[in-house]
Amino acid sequence: MYLLISVLIIIASILLILIVLVQNSKGGGLASNFASSNQVMGVRKTADFLEKATWTLAVSLLVLTILAGFAIPRDKGEVSRSAIEEKLERVPSPSALPTFPPATTDDAGDVGEPDEE
Repeated sequence: MYLLISVLIIIASILLILIVLVQNSKGGGLASNFASSNQVMGVRKTADFLEKATWTLAVSLLVLTILAGFAIPRDKGEVSRSAIEEKLERVPSPSALPTFPPATTDDAGDVGEPDEE
């Protein structure tokens, strides 16, 4: 279901991009290249169709994204954990680490090796 909604979102996005590019802007836009289609239907009818198509695609894109949020597959079973969490569990506790014998100091205050007697 999620895959189907994702494909519909991509199709609606591409169509919306194309419709917006075809619309006549203040600078002429790409709509000036399609003057022959405007002569057949009339400028006003073409502008109305493009505006309705834009709003329809925008609303459908909004609805599809909301539906996609609800359709995201969720694993209801075992909760998966990240690799970092698993590594943190395997770290030994500080009390289990080996201890080293304390260093001894000689009469001059220098730290030396432990005396072997």
